[in-house]
Amino acid sequence: MLLSAPRLRPSEASIPRSPLKRRGRSAADPRTRGSIAAVATVGGLAAGALLEYFLDPKAGRRRRHTARDRMLARMRRGERRALVRARRAESHTVGVARRTINARRRAEEPPDDLTLAQRVESQLFRRAGAPKGQVSVNAEEGVVFLRGVMEREEQIERLGDEARRIAGVRAVENLVHPPGTPAPASRSKLERQRSGE
Repeated sequence: MLLSAPRLRPSEASIPRSPLKRRGRSAADPRTRGSIAAVATVGGLAAGALLEYFLDPKAGRRRRHTARDRMLARMRRGERRALVRARRAESHTVGVARRTINARRRAEEPPDDLTLAQRVESQLFRRAGAPKGQVSVNAEEGVVFLRGVMEREEQIERLGDEARRIAGVRAVENLVHPPGTPAPASRSKLERQRSGE
């Protein structure tokens, strides 16, 4: 027995199927034709109103020029905003790069004596709560000298400990003493060098 393909009628094979038929609507559907006509009518009316607005013999020229000027002004404003944003982004990037480079330089270079003394003074009086007028701070080659009079020994020790924790301080000579007692003697530079400070 020979197998054979089912025969199609010539009318079915030659008619292409419409995509509208698949969805259940035919091309000749009155609702489809009506909606297309409505959209075309509304579009035509809008285009006609727009042309009448801009091609009016009395005010059309002014309207065209006003529309053109507004469009150009909007483009210029957009261009300016884009330039401002670009400049801000560039400045921000340059700032981040410079802060990074300067942070490395500051970390590598030890501060000079005046800067170190000011740093210790500002941080020490904030942290330890020492009275400003009673303690003076000097620095010499990374060694900080604290001089003055304070009431309690615990405060004096805490002041020295806090000064040692500040970045850039190599050593601390705490010459602060209680009232009525003589000030401790400072070590000479040679003694400090021998002890490795």
